[in-house]
Amino acid sequence: MAVLQMQRVSICALKKDRKSILEKLQSMGILEISQVADEDDAFSRMDTMNARVSFEKKANIADQALDVLDGYAPESKSMFASLEGKKLIGSSRFQSAVADKEKIMDTAADLIQTSKVIAEKKAAILKLENQIESLTPYLSLEVPMNYSGTKKVAMFIGTMAAETQLQDVYSTLAEQLPEVEAVDIQIISSDQDAVYLAVLCMRKDASKVEEVLRSAGFARPAQLSEEVPSVKTQELKESIQQLNNEIKEQEDKIKSCAEERERLRYISDYFRMRAEKYEVLGTLPQSQRTFVISGYTAKKFVPALEKAIGANYDCVMDVEEVGEEEEVPTILQNNSFSRSWEGIVESYGLPKRGEFDPTTIMSFFYVFFFGMMLSDAAYGAILAIACFVLLKKFPRMSPGMYQSIKLFMFCGISTVIWGILFGGYFGNIVDVVSAKFFGTTITPAALWFIPLNDPMKLLVYSMLFGVIHLFVGLGIKGYMCIKNRQFMDFFCDVVLWFCLVVGLILMLLPSSLFASIAQTEIVFPDVVNLMAKVLAIFGAVGIVLMSGRGTKNPGIRLALGAYDLYNITGWLSDVLSYSRLLALGLATGVIASVINQMGSMVPNNIFGIIAFIVIFIVGHALNLAINLLGAYVHTNRLQFVEFFGKFYEGGGKPFEPFCADTKYVDIKEET
Repeated sequence: MAVLQMQRVSICALKKDRKSILEKLQSMGILEISQVADEDDAFSRMDTMNARVSFEKKANIADQALDVLDGYAPESKSMFASLEGKKLIGSSRFQSAVADKEKIMDTAADLIQTSKVIAEKKAAILKLENQIESLTPYLSLEVPMNYSGTKKVAMFIGTMAAETQLQDVYSTLAEQLPEVEAVDIQIISSDQDAVYLAVLCMRKDASKVEEVLRSAGFARPAQLSEEVPSVKTQELKESIQQLNNEIKEQEDKIKSCAEERERLRYISDYFRMRAEKYEVLGTLPQSQRTFVISGYTAKKFVPALEKAIGANYDCVMDVEEVGEEEEVPTILQNNSFSRSWEGIVESYGLPKRGEFDPTTIMSFFYVFFFGMMLSDAAYGAILAIACFVLLKKFPRMSPGMYQSIKLFMFCGISTVIWGILFGGYFGNIVDVVSAKFFGTTITPAALWFIPLNDPMKLLVYSMLFGVIHLFVGLGIKGYMCIKNRQFMDFFCDVVLWFCLVVGLILMLLPSSLFASIAQTEIVFPDVVNLMAKVLAIFGAVGIVLMSGRGTKNPGIRLALGAYDLYNITGWLSDVLSYSRLLALGLATGVIASVINQMGSMVPNNIFGIIAFIVIFIVGHALNLAINLLGAYVHTNRLQFVEFFGKFYEGGGKPFEPFCADTKYVDIKEET
């Protein structure tokens, strides 16, 4: 539960060792590069933009080639493939691929080019299919579409509206061209979009006839084939078949390169690491024979740097404490259990320099509240066992995923404990099954009490746990004030609030309101009641007088104090927020009981048993999923809003070390 102390490390080394030092730092991954301002004219910086862009381009080419392989020769993957993480390979295997990088890049270029050829051929097929579609209505035509007729007789084809009747066309011609009688119109085909016509007339009347038909909606085809449509269609189909065969050859060519998939991944990561190294290289101040690299690392990592760099190279290593105003990255250090909650803290905001790391304390409350919300031993066992199996089966999953699954495993264990305390095993499934199928009701005894039978008791305990949670948060604020020697702030912002809240709680406990909620009556001695009133009055008066201590104007000071005292309503709101422990705990049990009741309505025969099993599996799976999400969301809310709101600011900068940030593989150093 600590934020590691950071130091600035500066290394001045010979330029001839620059490559090996950078590669060593990259493999160690414990130094965040942050160069100091350089005002010495003897030092300059290299322009590595072109080299870095070139390496990034090559990495992208390898990635594109991998996408091509995935498209035409996909790997068989399990449904849990995303949990497998990056493959671990030896450095000798990686370097073997690097030595053959030119050949591998040629393969990548060939794969990309082949995929472009396939795309072009598919586009050509689409174009030919469109031509076939345009020829289809004219397949019964026994002459070319562009056939214009004989010396004296003209012929042309075209389309009219789908509802057009042949007699309507003749009527239109008779009305507008009564002098023209030698006209023959034939319907070639029709569909829901148009009627396709062939028109024959005397050549001397062709222009008049076409003009009249156009006025009625006649239109010639956009493209006229020089061949008979059926013959042209057959030629187009043969061309499509030929293109498909060529595409098949190109696809087989791509599939034959599937064995290069692994080496393409190695090369992609190689160029990606080179790009990162050259990005750092461009920030290094360099003279003719030396260079300087500077950055932040944790104090505990400094000996490792001194051993790896200082002892093996001719260099000067300077380690210094960071300045008070210097913004340094944050590294958290927690035990194996609490480390799983660092991602939760980071999602809210890492602690700033000198701020308290709440991870360890929060982790215990998180597990406690999560289990209380889910509160079913069977659900918790399923969650814990599933997460444990995943952790053992996929040990190389990403660190973030590993810690998240580990978090849910601990939450599942907590849920089992709470389920035993509350007597919840798939709701009341034991009662239902024993009564339905065995004729005798068996109810597992709760180790503590059953919330559905005594919800107000659970509400009281939820409020109690909430008050403890909030008091711990306020206590952490007091610890930070004492640590920073802010004793007045400790008294005014922590002690006075403790006095006020404790006094009000002690005044509430003997009241009839609390007795009606808790179903029990508490009686304090008169001295305790008097002490409660004194504490509350002392805290309230102190807050009014001291909250505005930063201003000398007495009126403004009292106004600020009264406004701060109004925040007691915020405390009330925060405490009431913990009633969600009751709400979600009851929701899990109530929904589970409803599902069990639905299952018990089926007949008591073989078909009923099958139906019961189906209802049981589907219903409880949905209930587990819904309440698992609810427990996760609301547990986070209790930490972020109520707990962190009492002491935590966050806003720290995450530690981003110079490291081999590979995409596909992790490289193991070999001795």
